Amino acid sequence: MGIAGKAGAIGVGAVFVGAGIEKLRSRRVFPGVVANYRLLPEALVPAVAATLPVAEVAVGLALIGGVRFAAVPAGLLLLVFAAAMAINIGRGRSKIDCGCGRSELRQPLSRALVMRNIVLAGLLVPALLPQPPFASAQWLIGLAAGAALYLLTLLASALAALAQGPLAMERNSR
Repeated sequence: MGIAGKAGAIGVGAVFVGAGIEKLRSRRVFPGVVANYRLLPEALVPAVAATLPVAEVAVGLALIGGVRFAAVPAGLLLLVFAAAMAINIGRGRSKIDCGCGRSELRQPLSRALVMRNIVLAGLLVPALLPQPPFASAQWLIGLAAGAALYLLTLLASALAALAQGPLAMERNSR
């Protein structure tokens, strides 16, 4: 379980750090992404848009750094994101950008993104257990598995964005 915990912490931590940095790079448009969810009062949107990326980077770095209990806020954030997406999909508003990936790969909301967030939250459960000692073979295996999890998440996001991009839409309309 230690290897699984380390892999989940590293993989999900890297996802959070990448997402947070991307949101910080897109500070001008990110409040619009938050507002598009239509779940918060307008007065809270700027504060949430300003703090969420910083929180994501902090939680991600804590997970990568081996802070076991960072899995709790990370899992809660993922479940909140999944719920926000599910609510908007239920409202028929699935065309809005999820705000969860690279800005050049905008993704509309989908059930796959909801499931991705739930799965990532589930992968954090073993991260609450004791981790293997630093630089041990188990730690290195967990590190490699976490890096693979992060890369798989990036690949899945890129493929999903491309599948719903303008070229795919044009090809599917023929």
